Amino acid sequence: MKLSVIIVNYNVKYFLEQCLLSVQKASKNMAVEVFVVDNNSVDGSCEMVKEKFPEVKLIENKINTGFAKANNQAIQKSNGEYVLLLNPDTVVEEDTFNKVVAFMDAHADAGGLGVHMIDGKGNYLPESKRGLPTPAVAFYKIFGLSALFPKSKIFGRYHLGYLDKNKTHEIEVLSGAFMLMRKTALNKTGLLDETFFMYGEDIDLSYRITKAGFKNYYFPETKIIHYKGESTKKSSVNYVIVFYKAMSIFAKKHFSQSNAALFSFLINIAIYLRAGAAIISRFFSRMFLPMLDAVTIYGGYYIIKTYWELYVKQLHYPDAYMMYIVPAYVLIWIISAYLTGGYDKPLRISKTIRGILSGTVFILVVYALLSEEYRFSRALILMNTAWACLITALIRYGLNATGLKGYALAADMKKHLIIVADAANAKRILSLLQLSGSSTQFIGFIDTGNTEDYELKPFRLGTITQLNDIIEIYRIDEVIFSSQSLSSHDIIEHMLSPRQRDVEYKIAPAESLFIIGSNSINDNGDLYLVDVNALNNPVNKRKKRVFDVSISLLMLLLSPVLMFFLKSKSSLIFNCLTVLRGEKTWVAPEVKKSVAESSKSKQGIYSPADGLEIPEGNIQMRDRLNVLYTREYKLWNDWEILKRNI
Repeated sequence: MKLSVIIVNYNVKYFLEQCLLSVQKASKNMAVEVFVVDNNSVDGSCEMVKEKFPEVKLIENKINTGFAKANNQAIQKSNGEYVLLLNPDTVVEEDTFNKVVAFMDAHADAGGLGVHMIDGKGNYLPESKRGLPTPAVAFYKIFGLSALFPKSKIFGRYHLGYLDKNKTHEIEVLSGAFMLMRKTALNKTGLLDETFFMYGEDIDLSYRITKAGFKNYYFPETKIIHYKGESTKKSSVNYVIVFYKAMSIFAKKHFSQSNAALFSFLINIAIYLRAGAAIISRFFSRMFLPMLDAVTIYGGYYIIKTYWELYVKQLHYPDAYMMYIVPAYVLIWIISAYLTGGYDKPLRISKTIRGILSGTVFILVVYALLSEEYRFSRALILMNTAWACLITALIRYGLNATGLKGYALAADMKKHLIIVADAANAKRILSLLQLSGSSTQFIGFIDTGNTEDYELKPFRLGTITQLNDIIEIYRIDEVIFSSQSLSSHDIIEHMLSPRQRDVEYKIAPAESLFIIGSNSINDNGDLYLVDVNALNNPVNKRKKRVFDVSISLLMLLLSPVLMFFLKSKSSLIFNCLTVLRGEKTWVAPEVKKSVAESSKSKQGIYSPADGLEIPEGNIQMRDRLNVLYTREYKLWNDWEILKRNI
């Protein structure tokens, strides 16, 4: 066996499938075995591998063992002369394996090898080649000197920015996304250190390879796509802490006591700085718009109230009105806007206004129930509803005009999109886009064949040789390649082609219900997927939770009466409290308890099939009702199912 490819997967089924398809193509004309080690995914990854890639050696872990331990499981079972650790969010070229193995065969001193990696926009990933993170290198990295002087031989050692990315170099650290190693070198160095759970193990093993007398090489003669960031949120506090603590483990293991102490000191500073920045950034990004809305609505209310006092009613409202009552109104409007999806990205003004109007209805209902002394002015509520709708709309238009990331309006986010495929695949991809509910604007397709299709001919923009011109002329924002029409090598070459416009690239694998890609190394991008789960919609999730809480409180309030009608009286109180705590929901599709626990999905008190006269043992009908409920979820269905069973 020449090569053993090992892929550790955790809940990235769509990326894994695309990766395995590219590995399959690259394995032709070579003796290759492929391992997938799944760390207890709940997204159907294992089922997909068994169904579509039966030749793959699948190891199913019952817990998330971490990156190092999972790789070691497969390495111990591997038979290849070379071992390749490969991330699931990668795409390799058809000749990648032939080229890297040929290089290793020709360089007996090579213990490890990394390649030229690009992200989903075709940008070079600097971690393709790295230097050892000594205390000095870590200092330059943590305090931004490496970013300021990337080409410097002193400050740029973390990513070796002074080395030409288009030439082969001897380097110190390989990337765990694509880490090819000689098996004899691994026998000498030992396997990955399982002290590292997710980060740092590639640095540790790279260093041990060089200490064992071998060399690590950066090899740019083949390129891979590394979407990066799909299974880990790089801006999260958890990522910052886990990553930098891994660096601290590495220092204590390999540096002298004094150097390790210095390194740990720098690492702790980095953790506090980066974690603090991540917390502030996350809080600001989530709360900035609601706080801006609240301040401007309150300010407008104060001005309108003052004018109303002085020039219309000629009276004075008590100080408590602006101190307690109006803030309560503003809070209700903000919460209502949140519940209707007014703060979901991309922003939709219609949802914000709908939320404010819903909040006004609630305020007026409560207002009508209050005693006379607390009913100050219905007219002020209505006038300020109009103000709240106007100012929130203007704020969103203004933020959208600034171009700030995360504040784009949905109406302005229609990307100009083209498909690069033959006619048959262009049709398939276009239908996927339509089924996924994509808001992109289809401009046309680049013909990789010689289409005679009557329906598609009007949309034919040109051939693949004209791709760059078409992107510029039609101001294209997104290009979708068909992996069935073009090789991975050709796709990567077109992604690397220099052009003026900033373009996003995605790949549509053969015979799949998804189109996958990533906008940048820190951005997940858009996954176009035929959505069969309306319950995952954030607005529906919030509505369902509000429904659950409201029904539970109502039932508890009416429990003295309901007790006379229910057979199991104790279960009423128990179910209400369980739902209020968020442990269960009133209605949910039937799933096994073990599946619900592993996927963190809530079990339902009732299922869509409960209360219906379904013949015993008719599992197919129950399953169909579960699918229909999930795919076409409406809040009214919950009420009907609950009413039917209560």
